[in-house]
Amino acid sequence: MSSIVFLEVEKDDETQVNEAFPECLALEGKLQDDGIAEQCKDAEIISCFIYSEITKENLDKLPNLKLLVSRSVGFDHIDLDECKKRNITVCNVPDYGSHVIAEHVFALLLSALRHIAEADDRVEGGTFDYQGLRGMALRGKTLGIIGTGKIGRRVAQIAHGFGMKIIANDRHQVVELIDLLGVEYVEVDELFKRSDVITLHIPAVKETEHIINAKSIGQMKDGVVIVNTARGALIDSNALVDALKSGKVSYALLDVLEHEQNFEENEELIEIPNVVSTPHIAFYADDSMRNMYIDCFESIEQFQDGQEPEHAVKPK
Repeated sequence: MSSIVFLEVEKDDETQVNEAFPECLALEGKLQDDGIAEQCKDAEIISCFIYSEITKENLDKLPNLKLLVSRSVGFDHIDLDECKKRNITVCNVPDYGSHVIAEHVFALLLSALRHIAEADDRVEGGTFDYQGLRGMALRGKTLGIIGTGKIGRRVAQIAHGFGMKIIANDRHQVVELIDLLGVEYVEVDELFKRSDVITLHIPAVKETEHIINAKSIGQMKDGVVIVNTARGALIDSNALVDALKSGKVSYALLDVLEHEQNFEENEELIEIPNVVSTPHIAFYADDSMRNMYIDCFESIEQFQDGQEPEHAVKPK
C-alpha cells in the first residue's frame, strides 16, 4: 500500500495528483466509504476534502498516519483533539479561491436580477420579447457585506466596479477597504436597515447561527435581496420562507442550504420562484481546484522535508 493517499479525487484532477506524487494512491471515495479505510491503513500521509469524516473511530483504522491535509478552508470534519493526541499534523488550505466565490456572488445576482434563466427559456421557446423581464441595476444600490475576510474583500472590490455603495460589518475593519473603496463599517442592525442587497461571508458558529432570522429580516428594507455563499446555518429557513412569500425579501440567492444533510427539509424554500439555489459550487472553478491541490502539495513537501507545514492547524 502507498504511504501517501489522496481521497475524494475527481477524474479531472488525477493527472495533477499523479504528476506531483507518482507513488501515491488516488481514490475517488471518502474515508468512511466501504473498503476505503482498508486501502489507507498503511498511509503516513492522507489528503482529503470536507466529506471524509475524520473521527476517532476512523483514525483508529489509520495507525501509521502522521500528516492529514484537508483541501479546504474549514476543518470541522476533523477531530483535531484526537489528531493532537496521536501526534498527527493537520493542515488546511486557507485561501484557494476567494475570488471565485466572490465571482459566484455576482453570478447569482446578475442571473436573478436580470432574469437570465427566464429570458433564455423564453427565447428557446420561440418568443423573442422582453416584456415582463425588466431587471434591477446594481449601480447605486447599497450592498451590505457581513464579514470582510478574504472573500468579503473580493466582493467589495467587484461591487465597487459596479458602482455600488458598500457598507460592511466585521469585528476587524480593513483600512484598505475604507481608504480605497469607500467602504463604510456599520453596526449589523444598521446594515440590515440600509442595504438593498445583503451578502454573508462569515463562519457558522454559535454566535452567527440564524443571524438572518425573523427579527433581523423585519429590520430590512422591503424587497431586500439576500445572498448566502457561506454556510446554510446562517439563515433561519422558516423565517426566510415567510419573508419570501410576503414579498419582504424579493430574492434569496443561495449556494448553501440549512438542511443539506436532510434535503427534503429544503423543499418548501427552494420551490419558491424567487429563490435561486446552486449546490455549493461557489468554490468550484478551474483556478480554485488547481490552487487547492498546489497548496496541499506544498504542505506535504514541507512535512517530508522535516519542516512544520506553513498551514498547520492548531486545536484551540
